[in-house]
Amino acid sequence: MTIFDILDILGTIAFVISGSLSAMNRRLDLFGIFIIAFVTSIGGGTIRDILIGNTPVSWMQNTTTIYLIGGVTVFSIIFRNKLDYLKGSIFLFDTIGLGVFTIIGVETGINAGLEPIVSVALGATTGCFGGVVRDILCNEIPVIFRKEIYATASIAGGICFMILYSFNIDQNITHISTAMLIIIIRLIVVKFKVSLPLFTVRSHNNIK
Repeated sequence: MTIFDILDILGTIAFVISGSLSAMNRRLDLFGIFIIAFVTSIGGGTIRDILIGNTPVSWMQNTTTIYLIGGVTVFSIIFRNKLDYLKGSIFLFDTIGLGVFTIIGVETGINAGLEPIVSVALGATTGCFGGVVRDILCNEIPVIFRKEIYATASIAGGICFMILYSFNIDQNITHISTAMLIIIIRLIVVKFKVSLPLFTVRSHNNIK
């Protein structure tokens, strides 16, 4: 098993727990919990694979991912009360998943021979768009489109990865540094309520 496989498993577990807790907080039924957990964990990777023409997409080629998602979802349901004791548990697992899947997306772009900026974009897509699909299905404005800094943290991590990669820094150091940067950014912006500026258009009453 490679470090890439380990990262994929860790990211999947983190996003499954995040999606499961999010679904249970919205009082969805058992089927709804499984669907939200599933799309949260594989949504970003599916979009990434479609964009680069890697079909069938990764989870269709490796059905172990499906069993992993199902098992972790059941675990989350059984131990939902214990997981809920963790302060900000959804935020914690969502942030871990974001960091890990960003790395996977950037590495996928590099392995496909794509330009650095495209690889960073693939990292953000892999890290963020499972959450986008989750929020849409839960009838919410996706978190990356709100004032909370989310995709920006993923992009910063992707840029960090590309810089370290270009200097041939040890792979483990590159992975850990990228994930930690994303996690630290998320912790700082939430703790100190840092956000990107919002812009609105002044509405004018129609004159009849």
